[in-house]
Amino acid sequence: MIVGIVGLGLIGGSMAIDLKRRGFAEKVLGVEADSLHASAARSIGLADETVSLEECVDRSDIVVVSVPVGAAVGIVCQVLDRFQQAGAKDKIVIDTCSTKEQITLATHYHPCRGQFVSTHPMAGTEYSGPWAAMPNLFDGRACIFANPGESAPKALKTIEDLYDVLNMRPIYMDASQHDVHTAYVSHISHVTSFALALTVLDKEKDEKHIFDLASGGFSSTVRLAKSSADMWVPILTQNRDNVLHVMDTYIEKMQEFRRAIADFDEDAIRGLITDANRIKKIIR
Repeated sequence: MIVGIVGLGLIGGSMAIDLKRRGFAEKVLGVEADSLHASAARSIGLADETVSLEECVDRSDIVVVSVPVGAAVGIVCQVLDRFQQAGAKDKIVIDTCSTKEQITLATHYHPCRGQFVSTHPMAGTEYSGPWAAMPNLFDGRACIFANPGESAPKALKTIEDLYDVLNMRPIYMDASQHDVHTAYVSHISHVTSFALALTVLDKEKDEKHIFDLASGGFSSTVRLAKSSADMWVPILTQNRDNVLHVMDTYIEKMQEFRRAIADFDEDAIRGLITDANRIKKIIR
């Protein structure tokens, strides 16, 4: 099996490591627009070769598009176009984007739609680039398959096998529902972290020792604020309506806390915290 990976950053690079060392891929071809990233990917050993997108598509059995969602839609369509032109009926392309509705809509009527499997491996860190890639990133995590009924059964089975090698558990979901759920469990977390970082940075202009007092709780809460703008701008704009809905709910909850604290209402504060503690039954 030859696997081509477009975008050898955290997700694509980590996928390259484990697919190769666990025997799924005999060879990994990489596509990187950034020459520094391409050189790093080769020297680190993420890819056996770095090639053009066209060569990658022509030589690979599976093409993994792991670039920011703003670029991924166009690239997946280009790959499908090349499949069609070459009559390559056995090749497969997948994406790893964290928004799904736009990419599934863009490919819905393509003659080669069956050769596209839209996935979202729910794993990652706040770091980016080839240097962020690591083994075992996906172990035990969930992988979303969006609109799986639109993919050919053989293509779907092959990609299920790929994620099984990565030790991921599959979840099958409608693309629009996926975007609603990720707005709640992922996208709002990043927006909150960005806002908290800006709040503290603004205060730090006057309070020079504020970071000296930062503890583990602050570090874990604001960790996501280190995430790349290139990755998150298109995510938040593509999933705009869902993110805005979640933000409105979040702001309402913040206002409830503010009112209770402003009124010295200890019972209300305790009630809000106790209600929030129910999350322990879901996340351990």
